[in-house]
Amino acid sequence: MAKASEVKSGNVLRFNGELVTVEEYIHRTPGNLRAFYQARMRNVKTGKLVEYRFRVDESVEIARVETSDYQYLYDEGDYFVVMDNNSYEQFNIPKFLFGNSARFLKEGMNVVVAFESDEPIMASAPKNVELEITYSEPAVKGDTSTNALKKATVETGVEINVPLFINQGDKVKIDTATGDYIERVK
Repeated sequence: MAKASEVKSGNVLRFNGELVTVEEYIHRTPGNLRAFYQARMRNVKTGKLVEYRFRVDESVEIARVETSDYQYLYDEGDYFVVMDNNSYEQFNIPKFLFGNSARFLKEGMNVVVAFESDEPIMASAPKNVELEITYSEPAVKGDTSTNALKKATVETGVEINVPLFINQGDKVKIDTATGDYIERVK
């Protein structure tokens, strides 16, 4: 157990039996009242936002979280199978931990997974990925008066919007958080 004064933004706490990540942690000293810590925390499993005031001498439990790089191997139902790059041990990680970026994962990509006592609690894909266009409509000549976009399908099966000059077989860089086209890769 640690004191509330030892908590920092980014810590993972066990709060009311749930794991929460501390997003904002501010020390407040209002006038002639006692000082306290104002915390804004997000539940790891549900994503729900929690606000709480800790007394300065209040005890909190800081969870021991181990974060490491893993290699994504394949999709298995509601799980992604990843492998530890050092020990070659394989783990099943629930797909929902990756959020929206899960649709851009390709075999062999490196991902980051955080474990708290052998239970995966957070996972993230790379910020941007390079994928090949497997299908796109040919551009219509003269249709470039504005920022014209067309639909294209990447090798993971996701449809994205790309500029008209992108053709089938081109490699493109994609932002995994938003699914937006960034640039063509040479």
